[in-house]
Amino acid sequence: MTIKKVGVVGSGAMGTGIAQITAQYGYEVVVYDLKEEIVEKSLERIEKVLSKLVVKEKIYEKQKEEILERITTTTNLEDMKDVDLVIEAVVENMDVKQDVFSNLDKI
Repeated sequence: MTIKKVGVVGSGAMGTGIAQITAQYGYEVVVYDLKEEIVEKSLERIEKVLSKLVVKEKIYEKQKEEILERITTTTNLEDMKDVDLVIEAVVENMDVKQDVFSNLDKI
């Protein structure tokens, strides 16, 4: 199986980092969380980190833009239906994790 598109469920610190690195390695990434403001903040953090990498000349501005273009955010878990791999990065609560996987199974 070839992985082209990755879903990240949870956009806290860990999910944000996973999404960034995954996009840096060329994968399309869908980042999910419960609220729009949460996923927007995640994308802002990624943009900030990438901007620092540009300043440090670790990546070019064009690369930063390409990385950001590979990331989409959503508050609809249904948007995970066409991803090849899902990475779970939600709060460390077994009930929440079980609920996430139960809903993913339905998709």
